[in-house]
Amino acid sequence: MKKLILLLFLLFQVSFGQSDFETGNLFYAKENYKSAIVSYENVLTSGKQSADVYFNLGNCYYKLHQIAPAIYNFEKALLLNPKDVEIRTNLEFARKMTIDDIKVIPKVGFHKIIANFTSTYHYDTWAWIATGLSFLFFTFFLGYYFSGTTIKKRTFFFGMFLSLLAILLSVSSAIFERDRMEVEKPAIIFAEVAALKTEPKLTANDAILLHEGTKVYILESIANWKKVQLTDETTGWIESASIKELK
Repeated sequence: MKKLILLLFLLFQVSFGQSDFETGNLFYAKENYKSAIVSYENVLTSGKQSADVYFNLGNCYYKLHQIAPAIYNFEKALLLNPKDVEIRTNLEFARKMTIDDIKVIPKVGFHKIIANFTSTYHYDTWAWIATGLSFLFFTFFLGYYFSGTTIKKRTFFFGMFLSLLAILLSVSSAIFERDRMEVEKPAIIFAEVAALKTEPKLTANDAILLHEGTKVYILESIANWKKVQLTDETTGWIESASIKELK
């Protein structure tokens, strides 16, 4: 009986989340963006996360000219679906609405090459790829084991070798991407104006004034202050309440 009640509760949660998502889509189609935001936020509150929900939220905030939440939700969508071209395009449109023009200093080296490759997919996707390749490896193994000719055995053995290499590559990519995402701590400035201080105190000198929507990377925390780095490698301290972490 308890299992039945739990199953019905889970089914209710799923249907509720799906209903909110569809309701949000209806509100969005009617250009009622504020009501659509409430519906999409209800989906997230219920524990459901997806690139589609964050993407739609980003579009709603963009239509309402709310820069910081628009960029924040597009960035969240991109974390879940790094290959989506539409998310990247809309994110770039939202970034053009920001006041700050922070240059991006490209990182170079072997580590950057690997990061560019592994960031093609989320680490969960890499894990699923490795699982699928494992089944392929097993299929080649069966073909090798039951083959009656030398040519077929060599063909299946070569397939086993390639699929094994692909499995190792996928697993390594998943581990590297997971570690990279855990170390990298991006955040979006939500305050209309936020001073980047030279020290973690209000009386410290301002290094630069930042505005809503600008992306920063958290390096360390002290009390209610965060040491952050900009994409041009400028560093400084900012009040924790001024930013919202992406993960």
